[in-house]
Amino acid sequence: MRILVTLLVLAVVGIGGRQLLPSQGNKDRTITVGTTDAVTALDPAGAYDAGSWALFSNVFQTLLTFEPGGVEPVPDAARSCGFEGSGLKTYRCTLRTGITFPSGRTMTAEDVKYSFDRVKKINSAVGPASLFATLASVTADDAHTVTFHLSSADATFPLKAATGAGSIVDREKYPAGALRTDAAVDGTGPYTLTAYTKGEKAVLAPNGHYEGYLSGTGRPIELRYYADSAKLDQAWKDRRIDVATRTLPPRVLSALNPSDPDQRVTESDSAETRNLYLNTRSGSPLHDPRVRRAMAWLVDREQLAASVYQGTVDPLYSLIPTGITGHTTSFFDNYPARSARKARELLTEAGVSLPVRFTLGYGAGRGAGAEEAAELKKQLEASGLFRVDVKGYEWTDFQQRWAAGKMDAWAVGWVADYPDPDTFGAALVGTGSTMSTGYSNKLVDHLVLDSQQFADRSRAAKDFKDIQADVAEDVPLIPLWQRKEYVVSTEDVGGGQYLTDGTGVFRLWRLTWI
Repeated sequence: MRILVTLLVLAVVGIGGRQLLPSQGNKDRTITVGTTDAVTALDPAGAYDAGSWALFSNVFQTLLTFEPGGVEPVPDAARSCGFEGSGLKTYRCTLRTGITFPSGRTMTAEDVKYSFDRVKKINSAVGPASLFATLASVTADDAHTVTFHLSSADATFPLKAATGAGSIVDREKYPAGALRTDAAVDGTGPYTLTAYTKGEKAVLAPNGHYEGYLSGTGRPIELRYYADSAKLDQAWKDRRIDVATRTLPPRVLSALNPSDPDQRVTESDSAETRNLYLNTRSGSPLHDPRVRRAMAWLVDREQLAASVYQGTVDPLYSLIPTGITGHTTSFFDNYPARSARKARELLTEAGVSLPVRFTLGYGAGRGAGAEEAAELKKQLEASGLFRVDVKGYEWTDFQQRWAAGKMDAWAVGWVADYPDPDTFGAALVGTGSTMSTGYSNKLVDHLVLDSQQFADRSRAAKDFKDIQADVAEDVPLIPLWQRKEYVVSTEDVGGGQYLTDGTGVFRLWRLTWI
């Protein structure tokens, strides 16, 4: 009997083992991935959004990259990187040898210098130049050595260099002072872009010449872009895609069952947040901070998370999300419960005409943006103190409008660029921030710079707690929620749990057939 049981166990283990090994017959079969994220531009100097960076992390290389769940970057195009001296103002990298662009030309330090210089020179309104605010200059010391000279101590520079903003392009294919406008990509990432149709699909083939951190490239991939969550859901139901991510409708996500034998479901924590950004410029109906504080007294995050998102997001009460160093609950501390009375007192003190009228914009087709905007309108208007005009805009138009300060308020999700509180600092609330609210606070700017001098990032926690206290007082934005990350795939696709972790890296190479 013991022998029979042993043989039975070995047989079961053998079957399980075979099921976990990739099928050789599927090796070259394309995995289709559906998303509602949009690509703003194929040129790294012209995009600073989740959809574009998801593509960049597959077709371009950066000097460093992040492992799934990692908080410290590891070398990718670089063989090694590090600060010189103790001042955190000189950062030097040595490139790997043998990295070649699609043209066959070898990557050199000049290409790295060129890539960083053009991001700052082009300074696109919807680009990532703001990430390199402390980068004074770059020098190519020799063919394989590049040095970054910083204007102030910045322990976070390696993290920023590991993002989509640090994508290395072929200097012979990308103009120095303007964005590249064709539908081609010349990068050295684990994939090559073989076909691209804006708003529809990106076809990726494994790059056989890839040299970097990864031990190998993945399966052929076709990224399919859908205009809204409903269309993504229908494509998933019709089995026109093998993987669905970012984002299925809340009602679908809330009903997902991890034990369903016909699909694989991954739910994980994320550092992605969503805020309601407010135009603080003179002339805006929300210019007076007392008006913005009044709004903060009226927003009900719990209701928003429960009704619109059906529990698939968590209410957020501060600039920095849970799980990131320095997180506080500053908005809960300042505005602990919804109060129309306190809101009215502030508006009366401000001497504004009631109701305060303003426009609220959102990205049309972006998740539950329309439903969210309708709920916020309902909450603010229930007091009789505000009148809200809700408008949805196509994604690129939406970006350009908030960059130009053409809206009074707008709700936008923010995917952490890197796993550090700094990504929620200058980019969101610093002078000249990416979100272009017009907000400027010298103390906040000082605290951001001060926080960057600490190589031990836990020592920056106090600066970020102070920043969050100031933001809760000035209210250039109102935190709404923190996302949970969901990836759904067919039962024969593995690796979905590594696809995304809310840090901007989209690991398509981890997807495989089982």
